[in-house]
Amino acid sequence: MYQLLKLFYDICLLKKGPQDIPVSNWLFQVILIVSIFVDFLVLILSTDLFSAILQTLVEITLTLGLTWVILYTAKKRFRFQQTVCAFMATDILISLLALPAIAMLVNDGSGSIFFVIILLMVWHWIVSGHIFSHALGQPFSFGLGVAFLYIFISMQVMGVLFPEVILAE
Repeated sequence: MYQLLKLFYDICLLKKGPQDIPVSNWLFQVILIVSIFVDFLVLILSTDLFSAILQTLVEITLTLGLTWVILYTAKKRFRFQQTVCAFMATDILISLLALPAIAMLVNDGSGSIFFVIILLMVWHWIVSGHIFSHALGQPFSFGLGVAFLYIFISMQVMGVLFPEVILAE
């Protein structure tokens, strides 16, 4: 277990890539369950129970669906499980780091906390770009572009399905 946590931490530090994750249905299922739980924890801080559940399900569906489409388009479907595991595991780590800041932002909305959240979002984008560059076998700049599109599409879908989230911010 320690080796897996270290591996995911190393991916967050751009030292390893999704190709270093073992292909395992068990690992995929565990990461999926933990990802759902952590996404829910983050969302329940700022919304009601029903909305948090729906948003969590949509986020997971977007992660799985968009990653599959991107890899399918690039003819790299065989990298799906490792890529999704890398996305979800790094998202879990960054989200857990962000939980205290998100709770503070919801409670008092201070500018310094907002800055921390922005830094974590940029780090998440860089890590996602790193994962995409490895999964697609492309340069880092290409991976950052794909990650930006991935984040943009996800935000647009969430904004259409849950406009109250955008309006509350």
